[in-house]
Amino acid sequence: MRYSNTTLNTFLTTVVIMLVTTASATAQINWPKGPMLANATVSPQGELVITASKTSSKHDFEFLKGKWLMKHKKLKTRLQNNNEWIDFESTDENFGMMLDGLGNTDIYKATLEGKPFEGFTLRLFNPQTRLWSLYWVASNTGVLDPPVVGSFEGNIGRFYCKDVYQGTPIIMMFVWDKTNPDEPVWYQAFSPDNGKTWEWNWTNTSYRIK
Repeated sequence: MRYSNTTLNTFLTTVVIMLVTTASATAQINWPKGPMLANATVSPQGELVITASKTSSKHDFEFLKGKWLMKHKKLKTRLQNNNEWIDFESTDENFGMMLDGLGNTDIYKATLEGKPFEGFTLRLFNPQTRLWSLYWVASNTGVLDPPVVGSFEGNIGRFYCKDVYQGTPIIMMFVWDKTNPDEPVWYQAFSPDNGKTWEWNWTNTSYRIK
């Protein structure tokens, strides 16, 4: 089969545009700096050991109270060396602190693949360990996920748990950056090898609705 020069040029131009678009989308994401395991270690037996930072406080999630518009970038396929990112929006309403300041909840709403989707988050602060536990349940499963556990070091919070993703044991990490409390940023990463390597797969920026 033979192709004309015009057809080949059009094809090559399309490929270049796709590559540049993908690279640009990735380049625009400013992933968190610093160690991936902060205030956390993996024991020789493979257990995840998490300790609270010196600044950990039950006030750390007070900034989330209110209504938000969230803009997401999500990796299309995880742990498969994929570099295609999906952009979408959602809304979130956080109801502020509860349980005498030890709890925090919100409801997340989006349209995914043309269907309405909701998620519910419960955050609980343990005053003995000074660690936060973040629980999530989605409307398409009705099952409470294992909590990610951790704390804030200043404006940066890191939270971890052991989980299984499509049959692969992983460490999952959430990072919250509340440097700008009116535009906080959230990130998610997976490690399939007990913290030796990591793949960032999701981020969103929240914009306060006033």
